[in-house]
Amino acid sequence: MLDLTFDSPKPKVIAGAKHDWELVIGMEIHAQVASNAKLFSGASTAFGSEPNANVSFVDAAMPGMLPVINEFCVAQAVRTGLGLRAQINLTSAFDRKNYFYPDLPQGYQISQLYHPIVGEGEVIVDMGLGVARRVRIERIHLEQDAGKSIHDMDPAMSFVDFNRTGVALMEIVSRPDIRGPEEAAAYVAKMRQILRYLGTCDGNMQNGNLRADVNVSVCLPGQYEKYQATQDFGHLGTRCEIKNMNSMRFIQQAIEYEARRQITILEAGGSVTQETRLYDPDKGETRSMRSKEEAHDYRYFPDPDLLPLEIDQGWVDDIAAAMPELPDAKKARFMGVYGLTDYDASVLTAELDAAHFFDAVAQGRDGKQAANWVINELFGRLNKEGLDITASPVSAAQLGGLLDLLGADTISGKIAKDLFEILWTEGGDPAAIVAARGMVQVTDMGAIAAAVDQVIAENPAQVEKARANPKLSGWFVGQVMKATGGKANPAAVNEIVAQKLGL
Repeated sequence: MLDLTFDSPKPKVIAGAKHDWELVIGMEIHAQVASNAKLFSGASTAFGSEPNANVSFVDAAMPGMLPVINEFCVAQAVRTGLGLRAQINLTSAFDRKNYFYPDLPQGYQISQLYHPIVGEGEVIVDMGLGVARRVRIERIHLEQDAGKSIHDMDPAMSFVDFNRTGVALMEIVSRPDIRGPEEAAAYVAKMRQILRYLGTCDGNMQNGNLRADVNVSVCLPGQYEKYQATQDFGHLGTRCEIKNMNSMRFIQQAIEYEARRQITILEAGGSVTQETRLYDPDKGETRSMRSKEEAHDYRYFPDPDLLPLEIDQGWVDDIAAAMPELPDAKKARFMGVYGLTDYDASVLTAELDAAHFFDAVAQGRDGKQAANWVINELFGRLNKEGLDITASPVSAAQLGGLLDLLGADTISGKIAKDLFEILWTEGGDPAAIVAARGMVQVTDMGAIAAAVDQVIAENPAQVEKARANPKLSGWFVGQVMKATGGKANPAAVNEIVAQKLGL
């Protein structure tokens, strides 16, 4: 297990004109279920299709069409709940949430209000330096996504694309445990990481596959503690919901702006209106979208076309048995097995593909050396070239072969970097390249001694300086390495230089 200190949330304190104020944040993350078919129909969920190409009769709400639950989507929700250490409800039910939008053909959304599939869980958010925060999950429920209204194709008309209509979403609802913008972004990042490890959502925020509704309120110092003691939300102030956030940076900016907006209203003697707002990144401000509806405004009632969903504990146990290694467990293993620092382990486990790559490189080798090469050489070059780890020209097997040659003293560190460049640009087998191109490290002590003698003989002035100041002996080492094309064993060169100079 990771050695973490669980810190009680330190609120973001904002100084107003009259008082200090504290932030309180809760989140609803909408994660598109990774599934080839929609929640209640067999229509494709492929992104980027022609408008209205992936629409079944069920999605279009044609008369007489009945929804049929997609078992795989249910399994994905259960898997997500297990990954968040949450209660899996063996009985759940679907409700109709009634509201009108042009991109919602049925005039209602099939969702879960009273009996969600997943109950209470938690997420551990690493805040750096071994400090973590625990954010409680209230529930996860399954629901349909709506379509997309398009307003920029014609000056007089709007268009509707129903491709997303009926796509399965998991709405992951947190408690108001988040106390600042940075913590909010870290929470979304951690949730995205967990979902990607589980394979239940691809986490693509740009495509809208993961988006967050951020509930923001402010309260006076001490009020949050009263809420914790009483669970009375009245202590937290009136919240406003910032809808459809799909950027960590924008989430932080929106929270900062919204908190200051509410403080200005309160300190002027006004009251905050509970409403749904949108964030305008160009102006750096939130604006009103609509008044915030309550559950009764949607006239929820059980969906008459869907029986209560009953799942077997054995089925849940089978899903649990096939769970992958999750980020915190993988990070702990990397630190324990490979001796990595907290920072290096965090970098290497941030993305699943990168973690798999490192695991393959480090297997049976020096873990710290493997981490150094993956993080500094490979990641550095990938970032420079704008490539993802999945598009790396150097495979894990090739990098592992390079480290084997380095560990066996077949090549020097200098030659290893030259070899990495060859692998990046040309590919090939590391051992074969070294043999074919004469890159084997020189370990012949006689040959190294001869090279040292030549450099000493050609630089008598430097000899006197080095004998007066032994730190300057490094100049001779560099010259010998240069003369041997970087092939000389550095340790042997250092030893012979010191011996020849009488240091």
